[in-house]
Amino acid sequence: MLTIPSIPSDSSVLVPAPTTGPQRWAGAPCAALDHDGSLVLAHRERAGTDALVLSRSDDGGATVREVARFGPDVAGAAMLERPALVRVEDGWRLLVGFATPGGPHWWIGALHAPTLEGLPRAAVEPVVPGDRSTAAKDPVVRRGADGTWRMWVCLHDLSEPGQEDRMSSALCTSPDGLTWSAPRTVLAPRPGAWDARGARVTAVVDVGGRELLAYDGRASAAENWFERTGWAHGDGRRVPDAPVTDVRYLDVLDLPDGRRRLFFEARTPTGDHELRTALVPGLSPA
Repeated sequence: MLTIPSIPSDSSVLVPAPTTGPQRWAGAPCAALDHDGSLVLAHRERAGTDALVLSRSDDGGATVREVARFGPDVAGAAMLERPALVRVEDGWRLLVGFATPGGPHWWIGALHAPTLEGLPRAAVEPVVPGDRSTAAKDPVVRRGADGTWRMWVCLHDLSEPGQEDRMSSALCTSPDGLTWSAPRTVLAPRPGAWDARGARVTAVVDVGGRELLAYDGRASAAENWFERTGWAHGDGRRVPDAPVTDVRYLDVLDLPDGRRRLFFEARTPTGDHELRTALVPGLSPA
């Protein structure tokens, strides 16, 4: 049995919503540590147009300062979605979901630069293209001590017009973070359950030597953009079999002092979304 804490009540606003109203969002975060142990953050903003924002923190993630941003035009795309930011030996690797103009298709591209600030000028290399019946976006990336890469991606089924919001999560592997295996479904919606319409992995956390997946779930198409966070084992078993908090795009970063910092996207009473953060002890077995 595992003790999984909910989002603390004392979370704070890290980045406010860019404007007021529906689809005016700051969120979809991904945090990472630089070589010196300082914290960096990538997140998506939507306010009529999309931007991916890169920031640094001087206080362990309690506040951030923007250092760069770019829009979907870097890939000739219509929109962009949740990024995955990874520190590599010679700089930074950023994986981003891009929307193909004129339709519901998404694909994942990679950018590489020696510095965080240089990523907006980097070329975009497609790494998970999807196909006519499948869209791919919202990557979550972990790099093993042996150099191998794993990436959880959100797949949308495009086979039925008007039903493209349906989503599941799949795992890809890679020796170098650029050439990836075909996606293999690891977390799927369950008919009749609270996650019947979608299950999107947002974070992968080690708890007592076991790997847990934080994921966004929703029961219906009407709950698109109103997902809640749940937890699942790597084999797909839910723990518990219910949402644990009413936020989405939860990211969890292990800090050098053993604590964990949470980042997530939360709705406001006016319908927009803000990026919030909280500091918690390490998750542990009960």
